[in-house]
Amino acid sequence: MNKNIKLAIYVFSMLLIFSCHNSKKDTNEKTVKEEHNVNAKDILGNPEYLAISYGGYRQKKREVQPTLTELKEDMKILSAMGVKILRTYNVHFDQAANLLKAIDELKQDDSSFEMYVMLGIWIDCKNAFNWEATQDHNKESERNPVEVNTAVELAKQYPDIVKILAVGNEAMVKWATSYYVEPWIILKWVNHLQDLKKQGDLPADLWITSSDDYSSWGGGDTVYHTEDLKKLANAVDYISMHTYAYHNSHYNPAFWKVPDNENKLSDKEKIDAAMLRALNFAKMQYEGVVSYMDSIGIDKPIHIGETGWASISDGHYGKNGSRATDEYKQGLYYKHIREWTNKENISCFYFEAFDEQWKDAENEMGSENHFGLINLKSEAKYPLWSLVDDDIFEALTRDGKPITKSYNGNLEELMKDVLVPNTDYPRD
Repeated sequence: MNKNIKLAIYVFSMLLIFSCHNSKKDTNEKTVKEEHNVNAKDILGNPEYLAISYGGYRQKKREVQPTLTELKEDMKILSAMGVKILRTYNVHFDQAANLLKAIDELKQDDSSFEMYVMLGIWIDCKNAFNWEATQDHNKESERNPVEVNTAVELAKQYPDIVKILAVGNEAMVKWATSYYVEPWIILKWVNHLQDLKKQGDLPADLWITSSDDYSSWGGGDTVYHTEDLKKLANAVDYISMHTYAYHNSHYNPAFWKVPDNENKLSDKEKIDAAMLRALNFAKMQYEGVVSYMDSIGIDKPIHIGETGWASISDGHYGKNGSRATDEYKQGLYYKHIREWTNKENISCFYFEAFDEQWKDAENEMGSENHFGLINLKSEAKYPLWSLVDDDIFEALTRDGKPITKSYNGNLEELMKDVLVPNTDYPRD
């Protein structure tokens, strides 16, 4: 065989190898792209896509916005935990837009990175939170259209990330006296967004919902059983309901009281039993919504848009109140609620990822500041201790600090702060 023939064979062989390599690379990239081309229907109810409520605020004022670097830190931590769907609450601060930008940049750096967003649209009534005027619950805030339009623009800008738009947060429940609206206002905006989908101005597979208390979705007081609620249930793509056994340990404590047949149990046994009752309380409220939707002929997915448990309280839920609050009970609730919802293919946007101290800025010990699974010292609370043991946070930091265990991982020290449920105390 002469040299020219040998050279030709060699060149042809190299081209064939190079072509096969590129073909395989293209196929792999196409597969990754196809795997990530998901919509709300694919990820909601899928236990491989854990959901969580997210706010990245570190300071006592929301005007101090988390930086892009801080948001990326948080995304890497949550991704390591198996979280792939975030819930936000409004778009009138920079955090929402910057969060989407952070996720987009992380995806550009690593094509395997997955994080999707349920983008919250804050809705409230005329004169909401204005203590010098009367709230008009049948009229809406002038801010609402701006909020909706901003969310629409973000959904159009990041269609690969924003998979759900939620119109309002506990915006229909009547105990939210400072801002709630009547259901027709929520319905108006849901219909508006659905129309944008039909017109091609929003992705057709973008899901629209409203995230509200279980009672607002018909699972409790019949005062909510209105024609407008039926219309709303028909208009949304799925039901996003909230349930809080934690708050009800004070406001509706029958389930929280230690029954007579448990009086001889140890304190730990009483606490463990109470947390199973808390889970059953959540299940009961969920089933209440399911039952009402069945009664009005609605057959749509029902997911949990919010539920959680605080770790610190000096108020209704602390040692002088229901004594619901500590990291041990938080850990049991988190475990129970995840196991139940994963088994039943219910998405649960657990509240919440990180502590945020702006929620009750005047009271450091206020429970609203302490619903996070990770505190502001970058310590994983008891629910996540096992993840620290498994080194899933290795090489990850938050605000320059590695993720370590609260209480230095000493369960005996933690249990000193754990009290048996109490219902015998004065109520305001």
